[in-house]
Amino acid sequence: MSFELPPLPYSKDALIPHISPETVDFHYEKHHRGYVNRLNLFSKDDQTLPTKSYEELIRTNYGGPRIFNMAAQVWNHTFYWNSLSPNGGGEPKGKIAQLITSSFGNFETFKTKFSEAAAGHFGSGWAWLVQNADGSLEVLGTHDAGCPITDGKKPILTCDVWEHAYYIDYRNDRARYVASWWNLINWEFANSNLA
Repeated sequence: MSFELPPLPYSKDALIPHISPETVDFHYEKHHRGYVNRLNLFSKDDQTLPTKSYEELIRTNYGGPRIFNMAAQVWNHTFYWNSLSPNGGGEPKGKIAQLITSSFGNFETFKTKFSEAAAGHFGSGWAWLVQNADGSLEVLGTHDAGCPITDGKKPILTCDVWEHAYYIDYRNDRARYVASWWNLINWEFANSNLA
């Protein structure tokens, strides 16, 4: 038994013109696959490791930081790919739209707050839309492999702000990458994650 790289939910060229096939290929095949491969290397020392889900490894911090970081990065990246859709973007519909309005006042306020969290994040990490236990939505950032499920928050959407997510296409212009990210948001996925 071993960990496997979850498949992309679309082809590597599906996110053009916002994210190039080269970026998707490098990000998915080198970085995402690399985290899976390292977890499998760690499994040689602990054969119970692959019997645990990524969520369990993240929630329990099983094996300490080196295993947590790899498991969280696999989970975060899988969640990121699913947060994007070639048919995404635009304003939200359904329950997510209602919760955004009740939590932030309106979509534009939410978009500004999320964009600031993503573009302004210092160093490497993630910008998240999460749902709290009371049902409200919140924007937050996590550093490195940080994942909101460690704090009991339910992830709804994420934007990867590690440089490998955008450097090929946008160089060091993270704000332009974040602006393009809005054209790909998978609101159906967001709705499916709501409690």
